[in-house]
Amino acid sequence: MTTGRIHSWDLSTGVDGPGTRFVLFLQGCPLRCLYCANPDTWRMRDGEEATADEVMAEIEKYRAFVTTAGGGVTFTGGEPLLQAAFLGEVLRRCKQADLHTALDTSGLLGARATDELLADTDLVLLDIKSFDIGTYRRLTGSELAPTLGFATRLDRLGVPVWIRYVLVPGWTDDPEAVDGLAGFVAGLGNVDRVDVLPFHKLGAHKYDALGIPFPLRDTPVPDHGLTERVREQFREHGLRAL
Repeated sequence: MTTGRIHSWDLSTGVDGPGTRFVLFLQGCPLRCLYCANPDTWRMRDGEEATADEVMAEIEKYRAFVTTAGGGVTFTGGEPLLQAAFLGEVLRRCKQADLHTALDTSGLLGARATDELLADTDLVLLDIKSFDIGTYRRLTGSELAPTLGFATRLDRLGVPVWIRYVLVPGWTDDPEAVDGLAGFVAGLGNVDRVDVLPFHKLGAHKYDALGIPFPLRDTPVPDHGLTERVREQFREHGLRAL
């Protein structure tokens, strides 16, 4: 029986895919993003074990609600592809149940996503943290190349994508890097929109509870003017930026 490690689930509207979504947070993440709002999802062992049957039973309770609202199921984390076999099983069963599916991922582990898994994925929410290699490494502790490779693979397979870009003053607001990312994304034929997400500190209390420092505690949140400037840079490349 396929089992996975689950952090939690929630319902959301508008930010995790179209319509109202049943959002499943999978446990475990290989990145250590400085702005991460969910440090409690980092370690796999901290999650609760669940079977695919148990997850589907929970989703089924909200099926009528999310489908009536034009939504579906979104898998996030953590990093869902850290548990690719479990993810693939639940995605397959969601598609068999005629539920719209979305996968929120950094793309770092895109190689773990089989073509079959992606065939069961109606939408990928692809988080590209920065287009500058050095900044990406300092911001996440990992490398940018796997994410870009995954993006081009999704384009080749024709999987619809929403790009997610967290705007952090002093980190991801460099005009040249934003323009470079916009140019890359504009060259893909499967991107429906770009969500520019202003950095926030709503997860700071989780760091306090875990007894670990929040690296960007003193970093300001972006103001409206900066946020609109970055969105406009994407729009200048013909992209729909929100």
